[in-house]
Amino acid sequence: MAEAVFHPPRRKRRVFESYDSPFPVAVGGKDFRMCQAEIINNNVIVRNPEDIEQLYNKGYFGKGILSRSRPVYSISDPLLVTKWQGANINMPIITSKKYQCHVQWAKSILQEQGLDDCSVTKIIENYTKPLELPFLEEDGAEKNSNSCNRMGPNTENTELSRQCSTATGNVVAQSPENQNEGCRKACLEGNAAFDPMAMCGSEEQEQGDLKERAEVSCLKHGFLVHCGCKAKESTEQRSCEMVKSNECAPEYVLVQEEEEGSLCPEDDSAHAQESLVKKERLVCRRNPFRIFEYLQLSLEEAFFLVYALGCLSICYGEEPLTILKLWEVFSEVKPNFKTTYMAYHYFRSKGWVPKVGLKYGTDLLLYRKGPPFYHASYSVIAELVDDNFEGPLRRPLNWKSLSGLNRTTVNASKELMLCYLIRPSDMTEEEMSTPECMKRVKVQELIVTRWVSSRERNEQDEL
Repeated sequence: MAEAVFHPPRRKRRVFESYDSPFPVAVGGKDFRMCQAEIINNNVIVRNPEDIEQLYNKGYFGKGILSRSRPVYSISDPLLVTKWQGANINMPIITSKKYQCHVQWAKSILQEQGLDDCSVTKIIENYTKPLELPFLEEDGAEKNSNSCNRMGPNTENTELSRQCSTATGNVVAQSPENQNEGCRKACLEGNAAFDPMAMCGSEEQEQGDLKERAEVSCLKHGFLVHCGCKAKESTEQRSCEMVKSNECAPEYVLVQEEEEGSLCPEDDSAHAQESLVKKERLVCRRNPFRIFEYLQLSLEEAFFLVYALGCLSICYGEEPLTILKLWEVFSEVKPNFKTTYMAYHYFRSKGWVPKVGLKYGTDLLLYRKGPPFYHASYSVIAELVDDNFEGPLRRPLNWKSLSGLNRTTVNASKELMLCYLIRPSDMTEEEMSTPECMKRVKVQELIVTRWVSSRERNEQDEL
């Protein structure tokens, strides 16, 4: 058998970050943080933004469900953020068309709750009315209301016009002090008077089924979405939960809207239509359909963080699961979990960053340091065999399928690796029911390469 030649990994051309740490645990136990995750629809997700930053930045665990890889999803339009950067507003800026999409999504969710179209339309109209733009200092104190009329960049047809309109028609008149305090509370989603969705419909509706069906929190199509009704919660409870959760789904957005104004006073002019100039302004509105970015961990990554590093706690409902319970649950969800996790644990302990290799038809992809720095070097297929390299193979390969898989891997500038996990013949199923079985399992790696006869002849001729 020919000896495998190690090829150095291909470094990416453009790297915009520095390498932080291979694992989300500090050396010596300093600044140790226990992250929280939960199981939803057989998936392990992390919602807390601080935990997401900790797990992804230190070891590149998981994937942002709304992002390509790194969880950096934002509803803001980058072009609009650049255009209005002179306004210095720390709020998402979106187009009117995108905002209408959020409105339509919110309408569809409310209609699923059994509300009639008239009630849905009234609720959405009240909820999406222009609001007084809330400005908060970094320490939480509110800025002067005069700062609401900040001008944008000096362009001819753009201006940051009146944003500090009255909140809604449902809000009772208040004194200036109360208005300032109320605006600050509205930013924390703690004042029901500034939440038209909390006052939707008539009193009869609030006392009836609407009160029970108003709050809509659902997991649809892989997205954790939330529609702004919160009629069942008290003011204090909502404000406390918002502060504690720190979920970064924006409740307030700035919508760039266009309005046409004529610069020519003569209406009968032939160039009347040409003299219409579009003016753009930013209007503060509530976001009726909020999407939460969260980190999704593979089962192997989640179990490694729990078992090997001890820095993650996984709950099902509100009950934290033990290591043995997770081993059992993950094995039921994914029949080949034990095999793939053994391979994942092995390569992680060797310093590689394994990721899911589904798009290349394999079990794992191996990265040096992490995906931002290098391309994947190996595509790995894991198989659990006995001492004689026999056993029920998960993926029996014939020459045709092996050749096609190898061609796909080579075309992506990777190498195909077969990882054989060798279990002793006397190991029982009872031993395999706990992760301690890995202590008796050996690993053998086999790199598959294509033999080129012409290249072999040339090398022999040179000798």
